[in-house]
Amino acid sequence: MAEPASGRVWTSQGKQMEDLPDAAVLATRLKNTLIQYHSLEDDKWRVAKKMKDVTIWRKPSEEFNGYLFKAQGVIDDVVNSVIDHIRPGPCRLDWDSLMTSLDILEYFEENCCVMRYTTAGQLWNIISPREFVDFSYTVDYKEGLLSCGISLDWSEKRSEFVRGYNHPCGWFCVPLKDSPNRSLLTGYIQTDLRGMIPQSAVNTAMASTLINFYGDLQKALQKA
Repeated sequence: MAEPASGRVWTSQGKQMEDLPDAAVLATRLKNTLIQYHSLEDDKWRVAKKMKDVTIWRKPSEEFNGYLFKAQGVIDDVVNSVIDHIRPGPCRLDWDSLMTSLDILEYFEENCCVMRYTTAGQLWNIISPREFVDFSYTVDYKEGLLSCGISLDWSEKRSEFVRGYNHPCGWFCVPLKDSPNRSLLTGYIQTDLRGMIPQSAVNTAMASTLINFYGDLQKALQKA
């Protein structure tokens, strides 16, 4: 896949909206950060939640006063289908129960964009709906793909949402060696939800959300 071009985001009328960092530089830095997370030794992680097919771990984040979560499970489909359902696009809204809206604000290349999305309230609305504006990048990784993202400091805000912030996050998807029609999906998520929320509530919500993510994704792929 080609490296993304650098640029700024413009409205349909040609008016400049936001200055952005160089997209190619940001994409490379983001990819390298995710590969670094993916290389961490097992003893750095502590199990946060475990279900039959999915395990969630966590460790203190080096980016903010919260946790970096790691999720891993097997998905019964090929890599391209899995990533097509995860990366920004119409597929994501069809199955992701947490996401309530998704808009692509700007494409740099086919595999690189700026998106704005909103999430539903969680834990009986202890965590109110959130809005995020993320830079997203999908790139080849070994025999599979990596789809990763990071939030941007976007000045335009909507009063009905608290603006959350995703520190470097992403999903590695590779075919299983003994079963290439199935995929090993490993995610790294560190989301600062901001607002007045007890950290214990955030930790509970993140682990449960990641478990549900795998279940919802598998159901969507079975229907596809």
